Amino acid sequence: MAAALLANVLYSTGFVLEKRALATLPEVSIRRPARLLRLVLGSPLWIGGSLALAAGFAAQLAVYRTLPIAAAQGLFVSGLVLLVLLSARLLGEETSGRERYALAAILAALLMVVLSLREGSENVSQDAPYPLILLVCVPSLAAGVWLYNSAERRTRHRHRLPTTGVEYGVAVGLLYGVSSLAIKGVSSRLTADGWGGALLGLLRSPYPYLLLFTGAFGLVMSQAALQRCRASLIVPVCTTVTCLYTAVLGTLSFGEALPEDPVRLTLRVAGIALAIAVLLSMPRHDQPARTRRPIGAKELTPP
Repeated sequence: MAAALLANVLYSTGFVLEKRALATLPEVSIRRPARLLRLVLGSPLWIGGSLALAAGFAAQLAVYRTLPIAAAQGLFVSGLVLLVLLSARLLGEETSGRERYALAAILAALLMVVLSLREGSENVSQDAPYPLILLVCVPSLAAGVWLYNSAERRTRHRHRLPTTGVEYGVAVGLLYGVSSLAIKGVSSRLTADGWGGALLGLLRSPYPYLLLFTGAFGLVMSQAALQRCRASLIVPVCTTVTCLYTAVLGTLSFGEALPEDPVRLTLRVAGIALAIAVLLSMPRHDQPARTRRPIGAKELTPP
């Protein structure tokens, strides 16, 4: 739990630092990845944010070695509260009433998932069949890239309302969901006896190659989306999709059994269903700001 809380702090801090750095950079695009990398690597603030995210990755490895997948996701998503607070304090981002209700509902849904857990009653799986992992991950990666490109094409249309970033968050969340499964797989391979055998077994598995793909594409896609959209919305959406993906498909892929108690099983299923319903109901566009006429001012009419 201490490692999960530390990961939450590091991830939230890293995203906020990267967002502040991207706000000072020229517009980046996934169509020019080399230029994007050159710009962000020239920003000390962005490098600090990326180092915080890397440290959060290391803490996440420790969590997956000691907790079931569903339990780990419930703890990770609790960091959304910290992220929203940091975004409002350091980035000046404001969320609408509907978005605040949606975030509260997501936290309630994930609290239901956490309550469905009971310490010592669930095993921590150590491995999964490679064909099953590829069968789950490859279509997910394709769906994430396709959804992101679709969102990019729609945002280029003229006279279109500014997007909130929900589509971007779902697309990047799918990639990070695959990355989360790969992290779980890496953590399981590191438990082997001897570093030599563990490294050889890891290289024979699909996990490092999935991490390379999701790391490269996720970096470019997430930075372009983070520059255009509010971190206080896109990151919670991305995190929720990642956690739901990992909790559901990861639990099935790694063979971690669902709760046998009907009450705990109901809490877990209902929590997942509520989170999905909230994501589907979130607004897709930001409303344009309205200029207000000062109270008491008279409207001028042409002669």
